[in-house]
Order: sequence, then structure tokens, then C-alpha cells
Amino acid sequence: MGSSLFRTKNVEQSIRDTEEPEHALKKSLSALDLTVFGVGVIIGTGIFVLTGQVAKNNAGPAVALAFVAAGVVCALAALCYAEFASTVPVAGSAYTFSYASLGELPAWIIGWDLVLEFALGTAVVAVGWSGYIRSLLDNAGWHLPEYLSGRDGAHGFGFDILAALLVLVLTAILVLGMKLSARITSLVVAIKVAVVLIVIIAGAFFVQSRNYHPFIPPAQPVPAGASLKAPLVQLMFGWAPANFGVMGIFTAASVVFFAFIGFDIVATAAEETRNPQRDVPRGILGSLIICTVLYVAVSVVVTGMQNYTQLSVDAPLADAFKSIEHPWYAGVISFGAAIGLTTVCLILLLGQTRVFFAMSRDGLLPRFFSRVHPRFRTPHRPTILLGVIIAIVAGFTSLSELAELVNIGTLFAFVVVAISVIILRKTRPDLPRAFRTPWVPVVPIVSVCATLWLMLNLPAETWLRFAIWMVIGFAVYFLYGRSHSRLAHPEQPSEPEPAPPIS
Repeated sequence: MGSSLFRTKNVEQSIRDTEEPEHALKKSLSALDLTVFGVGVIIGTGIFVLTGQVAKNNAGPAVALAFVAAGVVCALAALCYAEFASTVPVAGSAYTFSYASLGELPAWIIGWDLVLEFALGTAVVAVGWSGYIRSLLDNAGWHLPEYLSGRDGAHGFGFDILAALLVLVLTAILVLGMKLSARITSLVVAIKVAVVLIVIIAGAFFVQSRNYHPFIPPAQPVPAGASLKAPLVQLMFGWAPANFGVMGIFTAASVVFFAFIGFDIVATAAEETRNPQRDVPRGILGSLIICTVLYVAVSVVVTGMQNYTQLSVDAPLADAFKSIEHPWYAGVISFGAAIGLTTVCLILLLGQTRVFFAMSRDGLLPRFFSRVHPRFRTPHRPTILLGVIIAIVAGFTSLSELAELVNIGTLFAFVVVAISVIILRKTRPDLPRAFRTPWVPVVPIVSVCATLWLMLNLPAETWLRFAIWMVIGFAVYFLYGRSHSRLAHPEQPSEPEPAPPIS
């Protein structure tokens, strides 16, 4: 039994599975498409919201350095992702990578983790998008009933109709094809990046140097004692998160990391890329570099426009322009944030369906979901199933506390991918690698250490919820996945090709 838990699926078999007609995805994406996808999902609520929160509570004007620190952690992970994605250009991202190196049970764990991460991420962002749209509608004099706004109405019922509709519309777009998704994403990303550039260029004229002093505010004492809501590092080592000072920058980095979530989703589209060996590394690294530069520039400008102690926590970019009596810019920023969040939802949903599809194709989930649409060549069954479930969750749940599960899920995936790079270098040195992570094993080891540090700065409650989800995942694997895995039945033929429809 022990050996079966760690049986690996070799890279050649993973690639052969992508060529089965009934399970083959359409290859239509380029390096530009992947970069746009990466930028589209990374630039979201993080830059529009978190800048004010961490500047006011943890880092002051040095929030720019917190973005740099978080970007470095992501860059280390991105180098590992780029090697794997160019070596194993198969849908599933970290799930597929770990299946080829660590074995079936670790692959299941990371796949189960990614399903939760992307689902929660989609729902959380959809609820945030709904809030922006309701605000814009209120400004125009149109008001949704309370019970359709996600807030409890007179009878105790509340359903966020806008969040649910957004997820359903994006589900339909994903079913219709990746190229359509890429075109829509390109348009929306152009709008979103334009808004960010407006903040940087227009805001630069209102920067006052006195707002940068002190650039790193002096450290403040943190109340003694720990609670379940405290970061795990505090419970384990008695080291409380820092308010300001040099350590405040690292505490802020663990928070603003949420703003970088998404670049790994580029790897989930490797199977639908025309030249994945060349284009996937370009898409991963290119989108991460672009977004890091934009994040640093925005944080420098916003903390220069308004003193960090006065920054808004809910809408720091828009409110910074209101504080200097330029409400028109604030309106543009709010509009850009609302439009931009649509691509975040779209690409998170894309990532989840591809992981689910890959697990189904391997037999760890029902093979019914591994069929692609005969015309659009997209995994329509898992897309529709997951889209409907997430729409319901987004409609009924605020998910404010569960949002941190997205962070821990992503960080956990980073650790697995970094370890997998080291293992696959040892076990399969013969594999052609279009992109090679430099300085192996140093870079992967540093990536693991940096990632674990950020994980320890997450609340203990987040770890508890994560453990509960993992326990459920173990139960599903041992009750279904282990016995239905294609590796458990190597002689099992592929499902027969369905009969052509009668014209």
C-alpha cells in the first residue's frame, strides 16, 4: 500500500494523455496571451485595497519594500514553476508537477488544495466585484434590494445576485473557448493597467516629500499574549508580528502577498499553449515582473500623496485623490477596479477547472469530467459544475475570514513545486528542459524557506481550516481516488470515442 501511495506518473505518459482525442484541449494561446492572463489575475483587489492597510498598520511608506519582498518570494517560486511548465506542458500546474516527482498521494493533496484555493479566490473576488458595482449603481441612483445584495433582508434572507451572475457569465465564456477568454481578458487588462498608470502618472504630480518621513516608522510595541487569531509564528515562537520598524516590512509582505496570487495559474494553461516550452516561462516571469514594477510604483506614489497615517483602508487609491480634491480620478479608479476584477474571477475559475480536469483524466476524480466539448475543445463539464457551485457560494457567503485560505493554499503549492524541481532533477536528469531554474538546489531551497516564513505569518485559524479541508481530501482519496486511479489499472483502456451525432 505504501508504494502505491507514492507511485509516480512519468512525464512521457502525462504528455501522451494530452493527445487522446476525447481528452485533448485546443492549443490556441501565445506568450502574449499568457502574460495578459498573468497580469489580469495578479492586478486585482491587492493593489486597490491592501496598499492602505499595510501602510497604515505595518510598514508606513516602506510598503513599497514589502511589495518588493513579496515579489522576490514569488520570483523564486516562479523560476521553479517555469522549469516544470516547460518540461511537463500539461494542464494541472503544481498537481501535475508533483505527480511526476513526489507521487500520487502528494499530487492528490496539492490538487485538492488548489481546487479550494481557486474556488475561494473566485468567490471572494466576485463578492468584491459586486460591492464595487453596487457602489457605482448607488451613485447613479439605482439601488438593489437588500436581499439581492448579499445582506440579510427583512426576512433574514440575503443573496448576492451580482456576484452569482458574474461567475455564471464567466463560466459560459470559458466553455465557449480559451481564445475568446483571452480576447476578453486582453481588453479588460488594458483598461485595468491604464487605470493603474493613471494613478502613477497623475498622482506623481501631487507627491509631497514630507509624507515619506519617516520612510520606515519606528517600531511600536505589540500587546503581549497570543490568541487563535494570531499568526502561527507568534504561537510557536512567541514572536509577534511587528508594527512598523524593519520587521514591520516583513509582516506587511505576508499580507501583500495576496496581491501577487495568480501568476501560477499561467502554468495551468500550458496544455493549451501553442509552444509551451518557450511561451509558458515567458508568460509566468513576464507577468510577475510587470506587476511587481506597477505595485512598487503605485505604493510609492500613494504614500507620497497622503501621509500613511491618514490612508484609507477600504479604498486607499481612490480616497487619496479625494483627499487632494480630485474626485474625478477617484471615480475612474473605482470603475477600473470593478472592471479589472472580472479578469481575476475569469482566470481563477480557469485555473480551477484545469486542475479538476487533470485530476479527472488521471482517474482520481470521476472520469466523466475529463471529456472535452466536441466543438470548443474545452473541459465543459467541470467548468459548468464548478461555476454553478461557486456562483451559489458567492451568492450566499461573504467569505471575509475564509479569504486567507487562498493565501495558504497558494503558498503550500509553492513549497511543493520547489521541492519537486529538486527531486525531478535527480530522478530524471535526461528530460529536455527548455527553461532551467538557476542554481539548483539553492534557489528551490531558499524558495521553500521564504514561503514557509510567509505561511507562519498567517493566522492560526487559517491553518486550522486548512487542516480540516486536507482531512476531507484524504477521505475522498482513500474512499475513491486511490482505487480508481489510472495508475492502479495500467491495463485499463481509454473510454471509447462517443458515436458522432446524427445530423
